[in-house]
Amino acid sequence: MIAFMALGPAHAQNAEPSVADLQAEITRLKQALAAAQGAPTAVPPTPAADTPTPAPAAQADAAGTAASGQQEQQLETVVVRSRNRIERVQDVPLSVSVIGGRELERELALDIGAITKRAANVVRNTGNSRTYSLSIRGVGKVSQVEAQDASVGMILDGVSYAYAPLGSFDFYDVESVEVARGPQGTLLGKNTTMGVINVTTRKPSFTPDANWSLTLGQRNTVIAQFAGGGPVIDDLLAFRGAVTVNKGAGPYANAYNHDETYFNRDRVAGRVQFLLTPSPDFSARASIEIQPKSGEYYNGLTVKQQVPSQYRNGATTGNTALDVQGKLGRDWFTNQSSYRYDTDYLGNLYPNNDNQRALQTSTNGASLELKWNLGSHDLTSITAYRDYHFHARNDSDATPFDVQLNGGGKNDAYRQRSQEIRLSSKPGGFVDYQVGALWFANSVDFGKDGGWNAGWGTDAGAWFANNEQYAVLNADAAGRLLMVNSLKGLNKASTQSVKNKSIGIYGQADWHLTEQTTLTTGLRFTHENRQNSGSNYIAADGAGVGLNPVSGVNGFVLGGFDTVVFADSKTKVVNTTTGGQLTSANTAEQLSLADTVANRYFGATITSTPGAAYNSLTQPQKLQIAAAKAIRSDQLGKLWALVKAEGFRKTQPNFVISPTYKINEDNTTYASLQYGEKGGAVQIVDGKSFVAKPEKVTSYEVGLKSAFLNKSLFVNTALFFTNVKDYQQPVTEIDQASNSTVNYTGNAPKVEVKGLEIDGSYTGFKNITLRFAGAYTDAKFKEFATSPQPAENNNASVKFTDLSGQALTGAAKYTFNVGADYRRPVFGDKTFHTSFNTAYSSKFNSDAALSTYAWIPSNWKTDFSIGLGRRDNGFDVSLIVKNLFNDDTPQVQTWNSYTPGEPRWFGIQISGKL
Repeated sequence: MIAFMALGPAHAQNAEPSVADLQAEITRLKQALAAAQGAPTAVPPTPAADTPTPAPAAQADAAGTAASGQQEQQLETVVVRSRNRIERVQDVPLSVSVIGGRELERELALDIGAITKRAANVVRNTGNSRTYSLSIRGVGKVSQVEAQDASVGMILDGVSYAYAPLGSFDFYDVESVEVARGPQGTLLGKNTTMGVINVTTRKPSFTPDANWSLTLGQRNTVIAQFAGGGPVIDDLLAFRGAVTVNKGAGPYANAYNHDETYFNRDRVAGRVQFLLTPSPDFSARASIEIQPKSGEYYNGLTVKQQVPSQYRNGATTGNTALDVQGKLGRDWFTNQSSYRYDTDYLGNLYPNNDNQRALQTSTNGASLELKWNLGSHDLTSITAYRDYHFHARNDSDATPFDVQLNGGGKNDAYRQRSQEIRLSSKPGGFVDYQVGALWFANSVDFGKDGGWNAGWGTDAGAWFANNEQYAVLNADAAGRLLMVNSLKGLNKASTQSVKNKSIGIYGQADWHLTEQTTLTTGLRFTHENRQNSGSNYIAADGAGVGLNPVSGVNGFVLGGFDTVVFADSKTKVVNTTTGGQLTSANTAEQLSLADTVANRYFGATITSTPGAAYNSLTQPQKLQIAAAKAIRSDQLGKLWALVKAEGFRKTQPNFVISPTYKINEDNTTYASLQYGEKGGAVQIVDGKSFVAKPEKVTSYEVGLKSAFLNKSLFVNTALFFTNVKDYQQPVTEIDQASNSTVNYTGNAPKVEVKGLEIDGSYTGFKNITLRFAGAYTDAKFKEFATSPQPAENNNASVKFTDLSGQALTGAAKYTFNVGADYRRPVFGDKTFHTSFNTAYSSKFNSDAALSTYAWIPSNWKTDFSIGLGRRDNGFDVSLIVKNLFNDDTPQVQTWNSYTPGEPRWFGIQISGKL
């Protein structure tokens, strides 16, 4: 059951009014609003047939747009935007939060993170455009993989997003945002297990309008937005265009290059829509959106801290010469620079990253929505396309030295294509229903076009060498050259080709058993076909030609020659007398390669006998070659040729059963049982196929929606209990063949979530509108014995840990947000206004393995706006402050680092209507 297009009942959706009826109704409402606030009687733009009403989505947002007047407030609490028709918010038997577009615009809440701070029990979890995630009721904060569907879905203008990064851009010209909780998919769109965020933008109209805003702010910020439209051909063709520009420096500069700032904004986007209404019974809306490639710095801002002296079991954390402190103390680095561990590396909010690059992202989309009035039914068709591009080049060592570069990877193209058809009955009978079908295909081509995901520079060999390797190689010029060339210019690439197809059929019906009682039932079946293939290989040998390993996974030929290893893999004892000696496994070709290496670094004479030149080296020289080969092999890790993973094919159900009882005009109670599944995650890890089982969610909910004090106070409450079976989560497994651990996205067998949610608004004070939402959530692993160990347990003999009984990652027990908007007529035709939004979160653990060092303390964040404008909205000037009290709570914390939050920002905005 989905609260699509928002506050309306979770009933099977009925037909929209005809174009003429809808426009007449909205015109009447807007005239009433204009009269209530004493505004000029000119009617604002009337929506098209595919947009039920331009009235605000939430009562609080709606009432807040007026200067004063109880008549307007009561009117707006009755009429709200619904899924397919105009409905009352209190009739929705579902835990749902709604935020109006005007509220978001007041405080420049442009992205999904700012939006979620204005709804109950939904969180945008920390990460860049590709790695962030959304969670509802504490579930969903996991490290995403390309082959994995999100637990929390997203819909934009009727088009489902199957890939979380599509929601990482700014939202603009927004009509409303709705958050529906619990499994979704029996009404429309794609199936999800924990809920959906639905964003609806403003649609074309036959009444001309235009609005604009320009914000100039701290850190050279410029935010400009324009939206408007009107008729192209009266009563036949209308358009709407919108554009947004959001550019500004970030609060933290890269000390290596001060022009590079972290958390900067570099976003430009535009959307154009056309509406065709050749008859009252048919409409077509086409939309095209482009967000070109832009560069933002997010990765690389990690404030380093001293590694604790002990592991959890009391053992010391080891030889400090092997950690960053020891590496920076090596003469290789002290002879180059004055950069030091204590004064420059630790605690620095301005990291010195010589090879960090901006994250390049872009997205484009198009959709065509067709609607027919068939008399007793309405038919809707939505055809859509969306793509996404991501490219990261990370400097993972966080120093000014030439160590690591080109990290992160490249998503050349995510593409999704969908076709959805829905048939809705007209309302009024014993049963109202909607049936539909969705064909959905999405693909990810990762790393196919220069997809380097790891690279090394001139200083990498000296950085990654252990103490013994460093001592052996730093002894003379030849050894130092080997140390440099072991990794210099080496680049590794990973590819992944994900191909997913799904076909879903669904239906939902409202059975009106009595005037007060309605039973909603819904059922969906989705057939998933998910495939994946990938490789991990050397993309560029760099300077170390000849130092490669002999082979990788499954005999993947890497082009090296075979020698006795530098040190025993278990005891770590250096093979001083045999290390680097050739083995009998070498072919003539490999022996000739060994001769080339001996000649290059030690001047050995190559003869007609393969291997003779190499064998002429001294044992210390052979040991140096073995050390260089070991450094290279350790950094390359496991490599494999193209592997096709085991596919996932299954038909998965979703269903809902929800009785609703209307106690009286002001109180409605409901109960619901919702069940949903999402597809398995098909992966390739270390050259082998791993498939995470489908995630299965059963959610029970009872709720009460009430109006008090002459409908000035609305309070909606919900109690929920959710069981999650096979929650998709990072896990650790023992590889029996190699007796080593493998980390991948698998399943936590059981998760349990229970709690209470409240959502409401109050308009009883003159000129003031209050909105509030909060939740108590207890989200725990009921059974999960194979989690990866946290950092403080890295020395443990058992490489996985049991998290049963512990809270889920990112699951705060208490969350709350409150917003207020004050508007007062002044100076005749002017309005003074001020507003704020405060979001609170209790403490939570930010680490997937629940490290004891990863707790994020409770925190408050407040956005604030104050301004003066004309009552007809022709011109307005406002001061906007984000993070008013400069809360500095970290976003993420580990045992030796943290990612800082964004500090206070302020700007001046001017806006108006044309």
